[in-house]
Amino acid sequence: MNDSSVSSTESRSTRHSRLSADDWAQAALDLIAEQGVGAVAVEPLARRLGVTKGSFYWHFPSRDALLQAALERWEVVEQQQVFGSLEEVPDPRTRLRALFQLVAHEVTPHVIYSELLKALDNPMVRPVIDRVSQRRMEYLIASFRQAGLSSTDARHRARLAYAAYVGFLQLSLQLQQPKQAREDFEAYVEHVIETLIPNS
Repeated sequence: MNDSSVSSTESRSTRHSRLSADDWAQAALDLIAEQGVGAVAVEPLARRLGVTKGSFYWHFPSRDALLQAALERWEVVEQQQVFGSLEEVPDPRTRLRALFQLVAHEVTPHVIYSELLKALDNPMVRPVIDRVSQRRMEYLIASFRQAGLSSTDARHRARLAYAAYVGFLQLSLQLQQPKQAREDFEAYVEHVIETLIPNS
């Protein structure tokens, strides 16, 4: 065996030992964002990560186990990055404004969510989407209640806000409506904020 073969073998071995289950789960999420849930498969992910399939089976017994890990990772990270970042904002109107701004300017999490909505017939996807949607609705209802709306009005406003979010994703990502100019998009976001958040 020549030196280059030894070096190549060592390199693959090092990569194999460095890759974690989270690395594989994140790679699966990246692939979902690009090509959808159906694209998640061991061989293309191994090629993307520059390792052999053996690295995959070191961490997961099956493709379904990887998909489950990817979905769980998306659920946890989404919860931490979006809602966790707003925990320290005491005023509910300011918190809602910050939430809408944050959501408006994130891209990849929404692309993943849109792809997951297309895959609701997958028995692993549906429970995750149900949990995430329920948690988001509860958060919105609680925030609108804290902002002074009645229980009924808070539920209606939360549903309207969530429907606007999902509808915008469909227009932008699934129906592929023309992308708004930055100035127009910022004006739209501000309009949504002014329309949905109670003034007093």
